[in-house]
Amino acid sequence: MAARAGGAARAAAGAVATGGAAAQAAGGAARVGALAPLGVRIFRWLWIAGLISNIGGWMQTVGAQWFLVEQHASPAVIALVSTASAAPVLLFGIPAGVLGEFANRRLLLIGVQSIQALTALALALLTAAGAMTPVLLLALTFALGTASAVQLPAYQAIVPEIVPTKLIANAASLSSIGVNVARAIGPALAGLTIASLGIPFVFALNAASFAGLLLVLVLWRGYRPPKADREPFFSATRAGLRYVAHAGVVRRLYLQLLLFIVPANALWALLPVLADARLNLDSNGYGLLLAALGVGSIGGAFLIPKLRDAWGTSRLIAATSALYGLGIAGVALSDTLLITLPVLVLVGLAWIGVIATLNGTVQSFLPAWVRTRGLSVYQLVLFGGTALGATVAGALGTSIGVAVTVAGAGGVVVLTAVWLLFRPLLPTTGKSRALAPMPLTDVPPVELPAGPDDAEAVPDAPGDRPPLDPDGSTLVIVRYEIADTDRPRFLELMRRVEQSRRRTGARTWTLYDDREHPGFIVEAFTVGSWREHLSQHRSRTTGYDTEISDAARALSRSAPAVDHLVSIAVPRHPHPSVTAPPTAPVPPTAPVPPIAPDRPTPTVPSTKEETP
Repeated sequence: MAARAGGAARAAAGAVATGGAAAQAAGGAARVGALAPLGVRIFRWLWIAGLISNIGGWMQTVGAQWFLVEQHASPAVIALVSTASAAPVLLFGIPAGVLGEFANRRLLLIGVQSIQALTALALALLTAAGAMTPVLLLALTFALGTASAVQLPAYQAIVPEIVPTKLIANAASLSSIGVNVARAIGPALAGLTIASLGIPFVFALNAASFAGLLLVLVLWRGYRPPKADREPFFSATRAGLRYVAHAGVVRRLYLQLLLFIVPANALWALLPVLADARLNLDSNGYGLLLAALGVGSIGGAFLIPKLRDAWGTSRLIAATSALYGLGIAGVALSDTLLITLPVLVLVGLAWIGVIATLNGTVQSFLPAWVRTRGLSVYQLVLFGGTALGATVAGALGTSIGVAVTVAGAGGVVVLTAVWLLFRPLLPTTGKSRALAPMPLTDVPPVELPAGPDDAEAVPDAPGDRPPLDPDGSTLVIVRYEIADTDRPRFLELMRRVEQSRRRTGARTWTLYDDREHPGFIVEAFTVGSWREHLSQHRSRTTGYDTEISDAARALSRSAPAVDHLVSIAVPRHPHPSVTAPPTAPVPPTAPVPPIAPDRPTPTVPSTKEETP
């Protein structure tokens, strides 16, 4: 079961599923039969329907690219098929992550799948009528890519909801296998269909392939929407971006992904041109090339977890990146199908090795409360890099030649592997214990209410507090008493505490030296609202965060004192009970005597102050 995308984007989606399995395995998931998740009825039907849908999706990609080849479009235009499929993630990836975090995912998928089916049907009818143009084809491909961008985060998050925890790793592996089986079958089937029935029939089969998945989703009973605490849209978006910005390991992984995906996508964008111009293949031959990539990816889905256990994350990514770079350079320089096919099998294996391992490592460092939003940022980097890489490759292919462009891209990928040897990632990803939600012990709120709706009236001795605004900005102040000998160690720990606070919701963070009380250091941080601060305590703080804060807290010679301040809204207009202060009575003024005609008019002193 995997969301549909196009070209390299769909291949990456399959790797995402493998990465999920890797993440779960890293957390020590129990080893059970590889096919055990198929015993879960709803997963089995979704997996079968998803396989059929992905076969149709791969047929659509081949049909679109070959349509442009037959139109004698330039390499730059042909490469835009990958760009049109991936670019929507740049626009909708982050909002889709927020939507997938809190929405009814089943209804979301039904709606998006329906839109995709209608779009694919329009594509088939327009092509059959002879009204299809390259611009219209790219526009409809962009529409299909937009739908994929909206549904992808929800699709990734739905597997843990339908299979037992111990089967999640195997379910993710099966999802990846389904995507890569579709990649092996879809392109070859598309080539045969184009040769015998034409491109419009390929697009029609893609439209029909949505029917099975739609039927399964509509008939699905017993689905329970996520019960996560809902947040305002923009607040939830900021929280997800804030987490990624202050999670150093996650940022490093995203950078590595970007450095790989931009040059690596040259092969996916320009392979149709290589098949036509260098290997003199027709649509059947092009489908055979994509099938070879699919076979390699299927083998990689089974082999990569074992290699990762043996080599570690950094060495595996470096090795598979180097293999991919050398492989696509070989494909670019080869003019013989007998050489190209086995090399593409190795390239498919290397592709799944890099993308799946990076994604699995990312998932192992993303806590549950922000996982869907964090993965949407991952998709933003992945699909955005895909769109950028396809655009650059197309432009270079037109100007300096396709073979030179792909071979040069392979050299750049090899350089990223060398760079990784000097800047290694973490060798393991086993962080499941540290990512489990744990209560925040170092800054406990005063008498936490039972829920956000109860946050407006928290009792306080001797009387009741004034009403508390749950959406009011919250300032948390923590005072530590630190010995001079412990100060360097404490400051080093507080650097990590700052990152922890910011990851979980702090908007500002400052450390102060109390000049009036020597030996005391004051930490102050603000959170967007009291509700969000409660979320810090209840769901956002992980075991890893708690370990850091406890280590800093242990250096304090006395128990750290904590204060919570919640902002008060100052009224714009005075309350009716508030009256103006009384003014002093004005003494009566003596009557002015009548002025005689022969006397000058007296000057009356002004009661106003003169302006200096």
